[in-house]
Amino acid sequence: MTLNEKQIELIDEFSIFDDWMDKYQYIIDLGNELTPFDEAKRTKDRIIEGCQSQVWLDASFDGNVMHFEADSDAIITKGIIAMLIRVLDNEKPEEIAKCDFHFINEIGLYEHLSPTRSNGLASMVKKMKMAALMAVGQKG
Repeated sequence: MTLNEKQIELIDEFSIFDDWMDKYQYIIDLGNELTPFDEAKRTKDRIIEGCQSQVWLDASFDGNVMHFEADSDAIITKGIIAMLIRVLDNEKPEEIAKCDFHFINEIGLYEHLSPTRSNGLASMVKKMKMAALMAVGQKG
């Protein structure tokens, strides 16, 4: 499945819900599906700066695609990072670097987040894109 197809799949899933309380619950459910995060990875260098709550992101590159793991101490934030991981995990860094994240606007997420959570989302996207750009640099 392509990066764009993953975004469309998320948009389709969110279109099932009319009420934003149901959408928030789905975001929480997505966060609960994240792979448990290794306590040893809860280090300062993995914290995403600019988030109101604590978010840890571990990004790795296997020479072909990126892999992401994350956790947060806030349930909505954990769900948001889970959505980003779902779209970006196992994708080529070049594709991640140019991703437009259109699903965020299409599901109406930005307009239903507080300004501090919106800033946190932007910080998450930036950190994941930066990890991808570093991987592109590693490839030469």
